Amino acid sequence: MNNVFVYCEIEGTQVKDVALELLTKGRKLANTLGVKLEAIIAGSGLDGVENQVMKFGVDKVHIFDAEGLFPYTSNPHTALVVNLFKEEQPQICLMGATVIGRDLGPRVSSALFSGLTADCTELEIDDFEMNVKNADGTMEKKLFKDQLMQIRPAFGGNIVATIVNPEHRPQMATVREGVMSKEVLDENYKGEVVRHDVAKYVPAAEYVVKVLDRHVEAAKHNLKGAPIVVAGGYGVGSKEGFDKLFELAKVLHAEVGASRAAVDAGWVDHDRQIGQTGVTVRPKVYIACGISGQIQHIAGMQDSGIIISVNSDPEAPINKIADYVINGTVEEVVPKLIKYYKQNSK
Repeated sequence: MNNVFVYCEIEGTQVKDVALELLTKGRKLANTLGVKLEAIIAGSGLDGVENQVMKFGVDKVHIFDAEGLFPYTSNPHTALVVNLFKEEQPQICLMGATVIGRDLGPRVSSALFSGLTADCTELEIDDFEMNVKNADGTMEKKLFKDQLMQIRPAFGGNIVATIVNPEHRPQMATVREGVMSKEVLDENYKGEVVRHDVAKYVPAAEYVVKVLDRHVEAAKHNLKGAPIVVAGGYGVGSKEGFDKLFELAKVLHAEVGASRAAVDAGWVDHDRQIGQTGVTVRPKVYIACGISGQIQHIAGMQDSGIIISVNSDPEAPINKIADYVINGTVEEVVPKLIKYYKQNSK
């Protein structure tokens, strides 16, 4: 079994951030294993696309450039990834936990009789020991070295599970955008570029779906890129309570986020949900208002620079990871914050 592979999603000819984040993590995994990092990019009009990914430490870029590969459709991309993997025999494959990744990952995993762990929050390399049944029916402990530890919340976020796939390859995992950090390794990093003959990997019969029209809507906010995030939970109490958070965010030039409980209550739009089933943010300052701090939510904001908790419950779980705790209700604290910042803002 060989290298670490990352399937890179694109929009037009632009590699998406989730792919660059996975390349950063993939480079670290490859270094631990002492193997190479390889990237797969499939689309049309991809001249020079390798320059977008090489600086993240990619040793080899597999480019599939042909009409019909963009926009994404299931069959051609599944065929090219499966057939490439049969040749290359990767030991690890990473994909984004996106609409595309959730469609492509299971198809590739099923075709190769491999395992797949969805929505991982951490990936590590470690040894793993388990009982294995011998041919004579006896059990003995077997050590599997350098396995991919696929870590994710399970059972509604009540536990953190570590999933291992010791006997099948590739070990496959999907990760949400924003969960991993994006870090350029070397602007001048040079790897190998392989432009494949697409017809060799994708039979003509696979192009059974043709996209006639496609509409991409721009994001209404910049929650993932905001330096300050004001987030509200069920403790905000109402939709009107969130109006106060939006007012505070306006004063601070911040974005407003929410916990799943607040979204489920209908107080704020779903695209503002932070956590395991929402977006992951890493602002310089995160102000959590009326958020209890369940593991699902913490998974989406725990890497924030400074965490400020506004909560009437001094024992709230989020207080354990907060740098500063303001003990009080959102109704009494937030208006005071707004008044103070308005008086002291330049």
